[in-house]
Amino acid sequence: MKRVGLIILTALVTATLVVAGYWWVDSRNNEQTGILQEEPLVALGKNTSTVSSAGFPDFVNAAAAVTPAVVHIKTSYATQGANRSYFDLFGLPQSPVPASGSGSGVLITEDGYIATNNHVVESASGIEVVLPDKRSFQAKLIGTDPSTDLALLKVDAEELPFVTLGNSDSVQVGEWVLAVGYPLSLSSTVTAGIISAKGRSIGILNQPSQDSFSDPDQVTGNTAIESFIQTDAAINRGNSGGALINTNGQLIGINAAIASQTGSYAGYGFAIPVNLMQKVVNDLQKYGEVKRGYLGVSFPAPAAEDQILKERGIDPASVKGVYIMGVQPKSAAAVAGLEEGDIIQSINGARVASSTELSERIARQYPGDKLELTYLRNGRSRRTSVVLKGEEAEQLAESEDAGTARGLQAKLGATFEPVPDQVKQRYGLRSGVYVTEVQRGGFFDMAGIPRGTIITRVNGRRVNNLSDMSKAVEASRRGSVRLDGITPDGASFVISFPLSA
Repeated sequence: MKRVGLIILTALVTATLVVAGYWWVDSRNNEQTGILQEEPLVALGKNTSTVSSAGFPDFVNAAAAVTPAVVHIKTSYATQGANRSYFDLFGLPQSPVPASGSGSGVLITEDGYIATNNHVVESASGIEVVLPDKRSFQAKLIGTDPSTDLALLKVDAEELPFVTLGNSDSVQVGEWVLAVGYPLSLSSTVTAGIISAKGRSIGILNQPSQDSFSDPDQVTGNTAIESFIQTDAAINRGNSGGALINTNGQLIGINAAIASQTGSYAGYGFAIPVNLMQKVVNDLQKYGEVKRGYLGVSFPAPAAEDQILKERGIDPASVKGVYIMGVQPKSAAAVAGLEEGDIIQSINGARVASSTELSERIARQYPGDKLELTYLRNGRSRRTSVVLKGEEAEQLAESEDAGTARGLQAKLGATFEPVPDQVKQRYGLRSGVYVTEVQRGGFFDMAGIPRGTIITRVNGRRVNNLSDMSKAVEASRRGSVRLDGITPDGASFVISFPLSA
C-alpha cells in the first residue's frame, strides 16, 4: 500500500509541475505577442498612434471620440436661382433649381459652436443640424469667410460633444488620418488614409462662375487663401465641412474639396488646416467678420511659378523660399524695405517654402501684428521687421493703383483687357493685353495703333493686364515707354514714346 501511495503522490506532483510549466510558458507567449492589451487610451506624443494587436494603426478610439461631434448639416433655399458654384460637388444637388442641400460640420465647443464650409451654407435660408444621436437643431449663421471657405454656426444647446483641436503645423506627410462626415447622404461615415501633401493650392476658391462677364477693370484680386492638407482618405459629396483627424482623435483640418473630373472621389481630398480655421472662427465669433493683416506682396501662382522664374532667368531649384514678384506701394512690405526679387525664407523663425504656406501664416495674423522676416537679396541673407496693415490700407493702395491704371488709359487714349488663353496659343504668346477701344485723337490713334492690337511687353516686361502695364510704366527710368506688340493682321511692331506724351 505504501508503494501505491508513493506512486500516486509522485503522479500528482508531476501533474502539478506540468500544469504550472504550461501556464508559465503560455503567459510568457501572451506577453510577447501583445494579446493582453486591455489598457485605456492615453494621450500620445507627437505623430504617434495606437497600434492594434496585428501591428497596424488602430483607429477605433479616435473614431469613437470624434464621431459624436461631427454633425449632419441640411440646408434649404427659399428662392430659386440661389448662387451655385464649383462647390455643388460637395453636398448641393446639381439640378437647375435645387431646394435643399447637405453637408457636414464639426462641433468645436460644448455650447454649440460648429465649424463648416462657407459653400455648405452659402445662400441658405434655413440650416438644420442633426447630431449622430438624432437630436436636431435649427442653427444660426454667425459668419462666413469666403476667402478660406469657412463658416461658423451656433445651435442653442449645452453639454454637447466636441472635438479637441490639434496642431496642423506639426502634421507630417505620411501620417495616418481619418475623415469623418456624411458623404452621399449616408449617415456618419469614417474613412482612413494618409496625409499625402501639405500647403497645396488647387485654385478652387473665389473663382468666377462660367457665365460671369465682369468688366476687367473692375475685377478685384483673388483673395483666396489656399494651403490645403492633401489626403487620400476617401472624401465625397457631403463630406464638406467634416473633420480630418489624427489617430489621437485631434482635429487637424476641415474637409473642403476633392480633385476629381467626375464629382466623386478619385484619390485626393483637401482640408483647411485647423490652425487657420481656429483664427477665422474666433474672429467670426468675436466680430462677425475676419480681421486680417496684409503684407502687401505678390508672388507667382504655384502652378506657373517655375515657368515665370525661368522666364526671368532664375533656376527654380535655387529659390529656397517665396520669390516676390511685386510690392504694393505704401504697404507693410514696402515700409519694411522689401523689394521685387527678394526671397522670403522665414516668418518669426518658421521656415516658409512656398507661397501657399506664406499666405496661410500671414492670414493668421491681425492688423498691427509685428513679424520678423528673413529674406534673401542678391544672395545675401537679411532681416526686417514688418507691421501688418489692415484691409482699409490695402484697399486704399489698390484704389491708388486703379487710379494710376485709369490715368495710363487716358494718356494712351485706349482701353485694354487680358488676352484669352486660346488667342495666346494661336499666336504662340506667353503674355498680352488686347487694345479694345481707341479714342479719336488719342496717342494710339495718332500712332496708328488700331483696335485689336495685342501689346505683349511694356519696357521689356511681359504684361497680362492693365495693372502690369501701369507697373511697367512706373518702373521706367529712361523717360520713355517702349511697347512691343502684334497688329490685328499678325505683324510684329515696336514703338517708343516719351512719358510726357
